[in-house]
Amino acid sequence: MTPSTPTTRPQPGRSMATATQGSSLVDVIERVLDKGIVIAGDISVSVGSTELLSIRIRLIISSVDKAREIGINWWESDPYLSSRTNELLEANQQLQTRLETLEAELKALRPAEAVS
Repeated sequence: MTPSTPTTRPQPGRSMATATQGSSLVDVIERVLDKGIVIAGDISVSVGSTELLSIRIRLIISSVDKAREIGINWWESDPYLSSRTNELLEANQQLQTRLETLEAELKALRPAEAVS
């Protein structure tokens, strides 16, 4: 008599889950952007019992829609990320030029005042 070993065979109509049938990278990214993910950590550098440096890291990864839904929209008012960046830089340059011109005129007027 030979010992019988149990065998498992997939039943018809049912697929067997394997490690190769996992989520693709696109599925994972879509899920993360839909739900969002928060990564938080603290880094501290100490010598003995004296703390020299402490860094708190907070990272949130989500879609723009999800971020707006939870109240995060800082990029909308950041001048370096908005479409008005070039316009603001040009206006700033014009103001700098006007300031330099006015300062030069003021310097020219001061010696004239001292003479009179």
